[in-house]
Amino acid sequence: MNTTLSMIGLIAGCAFVTLLPRVLPFLLVRTVRLPPFVLKWLSYIPVCILTALVVESALLESGQGTVAIDWTVVVVLIPTFLTAIRTKSLSATVVVGAIGMAAARMLL
Repeated sequence: MNTTLSMIGLIAGCAFVTLLPRVLPFLLVRTVRLPPFVLKWLSYIPVCILTALVVESALLESGQGTVAIDWTVVVVLIPTFLTAIRTKSLSATVVVGAIGMAAARMLL
């Protein structure tokens, strides 16, 4: 693959456009003191996003607009969820989930 000046410019432009919405809010909010209710509301965003990702991965489109449950994912979610509740450790939860999913895909 040849690297041209236009390709480097394209990559730099994509990096800038990706970085801008991720960094700009932090720069704007850094000097502003947010009200407590806004901080409480913002604290729920990671949980909501994670829940949406997990539920989306546990559901399959089975045709004609119907949805089916991916039981492999549900089986792996149970020990992962229990690990999260018991340890409250993100690292332990991710390790249990990744190993569980690898084992489930290998065995099932």
